[in-house]
Amino acid sequence: MNDNVKKNYDLEERLISFSVNIMNLAEQLPHSRTGNYIGSQIIRSGSAPALIYGEAQSAESRKDFIHKMKIALKELRETHIALKIIKRKPLVKNFDKVDDLILECNELISIFVSSIKTAQDNLK
Repeated sequence: MNDNVKKNYDLEERLISFSVNIMNLAEQLPHSRTGNYIGSQIIRSGSAPALIYGEAQSAESRKDFIHKMKIALKELRETHIALKIIKRKPLVKNFDKVDDLILECNELISIFVSSIKTAQDNLK
């Protein structure tokens, strides 16, 4: 496997793991009006980047790739805010898992920002 394919695979795996961990967190939220709302929201926004990244890998053009990556980035940023809400409310007792997810979300955001910038630079 060449380095470029390995990097893509690693990001894909990170996004899948992130999605699963978000789902696990959502299942730990209380069965209240707030817990159900934020749980549904975080499942959607937290799993979307993995799915959208899969679409981006088959983009029809560099512009299409950039567009899809920007959508995934928006979903990551939404998830980041939801995680901060879960912690501040607080909706779970153990913040270690939330802190780990916030850190991973920040790292994924940085990767997407960098990838988008590189793709935009290559358009020129």
